[in-house]
Amino acid sequence: MTITMPRGLVQASGGPRYTVALAVDALGTGLLRPFLLLYGIKVLGLSATTTGIAMTAGIVTGLACTPALGRWLDRGARSDAVAAAMLVRVLGVVLLLAAPSGSPGMFAAAALFLGIGNQAWPAAHAALVTTVSSGRTRDAALAAARSVRNAGMGVGALVATACLAGGTPALKALAAATAVGYATAAALAWSVHVSAAPPTRPAPSAPAAPAPSMSTVLLANVVLAFCLNVPEVALPLVLATQVRASPVWSAGIFVINTVLVVALQVGVTVRMSRFPRHITLMTAGMVLTLSYLGFLLATPLRHGLAAPVITAVSVLCTLGEVLYAGSATALVAATAPPHALGRALARLQLSSGLGLAISPAVMTSLAAHGAATLWGSLAVATLLAATAVGSVAPQARPTLTPE
Repeated sequence: MTITMPRGLVQASGGPRYTVALAVDALGTGLLRPFLLLYGIKVLGLSATTTGIAMTAGIVTGLACTPALGRWLDRGARSDAVAAAMLVRVLGVVLLLAAPSGSPGMFAAAALFLGIGNQAWPAAHAALVTTVSSGRTRDAALAAARSVRNAGMGVGALVATACLAGGTPALKALAAATAVGYATAAALAWSVHVSAAPPTRPAPSAPAAPAPSMSTVLLANVVLAFCLNVPEVALPLVLATQVRASPVWSAGIFVINTVLVVALQVGVTVRMSRFPRHITLMTAGMVLTLSYLGFLLATPLRHGLAAPVITAVSVLCTLGEVLYAGSATALVAATAPPHALGRALARLQLSSGLGLAISPAVMTSLAAHGAATLWGSLAVATLLAATAVGSVAPQARPTLTPE
């Protein structure tokens, strides 16, 4: 799976070296992240419960570090912050490789540093792109970087899947390759030497047009971020426990999701640039709501039809994900005051990370009460979130010019 970017978009995304850094980092993440739980169980001999708790603690701690990252970004850090997010994961992988069998403490420490790096990277990356580009070009650059990241993670996951037959030695080799990838990406990201002068608070002036309420957007984002885990958690769970379908369908949905995100992210983001960003984010919520209702209707179908229809509806869910990913960060980057950009992006990552952290537990708990409870609850919550986002900004005419 490959993706090419026009030269202008590469420059708007941070330059060629930074783009390569994104691809290498994504490849390393694809090699390890989907199989971290398996590493703790198969290589270190830990129980599934212990391994899961350690990974959750790493995610939560990573989220707790985002406010400090936001303050660092507001002091002007850009490429240094991105490189640090990559390097801290090198330390996590080193601890993972050094952990002796049956050592939950070392695994927890490794998961901690991996979690910090995983949660710090999105805000640091968005701040760097916002520094080197602006307006709709910045939106397209953020979308292009997500396509590169999804492609790299997809390739990494495929390589890792092919190596799983090798058992413990193969998993350790994958971890070592991940560390090398993170270190290489950190060096490339640091070498672009992008920073920003700490902006000062603007002097009082005439009242400006009201901006979207950031607190409302962030609260809605917690619910909207659930869509990122639907192909990985909710659909495999429903297909396995309620539809009784072959695991091939779950794998196929994951592949379709990855390919469509890579193929559509930039084009859809650019086409939607004719609309205000909060309208695009609201539209994403509406599309996701329709997809959840589609899953609700498809699940009770007889065995031969349920899985194919769910797979077809997953394309609509992926389109909602593409609209969401192309507008959420762009909306915050466009509306946050310059002196608080880093903190605003950190809060966005905090809300996204919170949604991703709680979504597996929420989805599995709802699914235990049946498909109607799962998809009905997700549809209602997402519709409310979309409505809230659509109501917080004035209905101004869209503009294609930079802010």
